[in-house]
Amino acid sequence: MKKLFKRKLFIGILVGFAFSLALIFYFSFRSLVEISLASFSEQGTANLPNQANLLLPTRLKIPKIKADSLIESVGLTSLGAIDSPLGPKNAGWFNLGIIPGENGSAIIDGHSGWKNGIPAVFDSLYKLKKGDKIYVENGKGVTTTFIVREIKNYDPNADAEDVFSSNDNKAHLNLITCGGTWDNTAKTHSKRLVVFTDKVIN
Repeated sequence: MKKLFKRKLFIGILVGFAFSLALIFYFSFRSLVEISLASFSEQGTANLPNQANLLLPTRLKIPKIKADSLIESVGLTSLGAIDSPLGPKNAGWFNLGIIPGENGSAIIDGHSGWKNGIPAVFDSLYKLKKGDKIYVENGKGVTTTFIVREIKNYDPNADAEDVFSSNDNKAHLNLITCGGTWDNTAKTHSKRLVVFTDKVIN
């Protein structure tokens, strides 16, 4: 798994329908499609017993931007990229990675700029500042609090190893959406916005 995170990260966009401005973004490693999914499940949740499902994230709340959404469980697309939630309102937790609150970097993605001006969960993600708080609730009703540490914009082909990996033995949650300007020819945005957060220790 450590070797996997050393691979260069490619950040792209999938558009579901023609003329749709739904930003179905994804992060994938340069050679991810050549890597067995089994390597993910070693640290992921594929083999968790049923009772452990209650520990999985179910709701995301970000008071600063008035976001309050259900969390879908998402995996990988056929292209080897992180999938995205089905609609604009929900967030998507990458279920082959870390559970929010565990040591490591958990990933939650979400749409912004949905078609016809329909509100999307991460439309205002760019407004977050250092010190803002984010709350993730699991199936047991337990809430874990995270605090924003840093906000970064990435070029689509940037090396974004730090989004998925950490080596400080602490719990982090990283939120991902799209930013920059829309390229109608490439059908993608020019930037990828990542909000890095740290778990608040009570």
